[in-house]
Amino acid sequence: MGITVGFDLDMTLIDPRPGMTAVLNALGEESGLALDGEHFAANLGPPLDQVLLASGAPAQRVPELVARFRELYPEIVIPSTVALPGAHAALAAVHAAGGRTVVVTGKYGPNAALHVKALGFEVDVLVGELWADGKAVALREHGAAVYAGDHLGDVRGALAAGAVPVGVTTGPCTREELAAAGAEVIFDSLEEFPGWLSSSGARGSGR
Repeated sequence: MGITVGFDLDMTLIDPRPGMTAVLNALGEESGLALDGEHFAANLGPPLDQVLLASGAPAQRVPELVARFRELYPEIVIPSTVALPGAHAALAAVHAAGGRTVVVTGKYGPNAALHVKALGFEVDVLVGELWADGKAVALREHGAAVYAGDHLGDVRGALAAGAVPVGVTTGPCTREELAAAGAEVIFDSLEEFPGWLSSSGARGSGR
């Protein structure tokens, strides 16, 4: 049986930042709240409800704001999102090795699925709305031996699942931050992933 590899979505497989900036700014304009789309897009990772609360949104309004964000998302974010360098090749490399790909993301599942479809990603399993240590639930369930992500929360999720934490510096976290959090392998992008996966050391690194 081949290896099962998990991947994060935002800033690991995809770059949704222009759309994320636009959708949060649109939500701010509609709601009359001072929401900073550029800051949001530059720090993708934490769940939306946490982001809204940190931005000063009243707690009682957060559920309606999250629902409206999800409604606006497909029209604004999906068309402007691109695959990050190496994303397709990384997924294909897992399948070429006889393995399975599992995308585990904090993003709302239906919108994550729209990204996967729009960009033609070869994904065997997609699980949404899990963040940081919570990602370990899905990673363990699907037997992921490796989990690749751009955020410190992704490293935490991999470690909690007993998977090899692979960091990529395409997101908001530096190489030094990812290493300090426990990432065992760190790439500048997923373009480096296929070579690592095919190496004897990488294939033997599952826990």
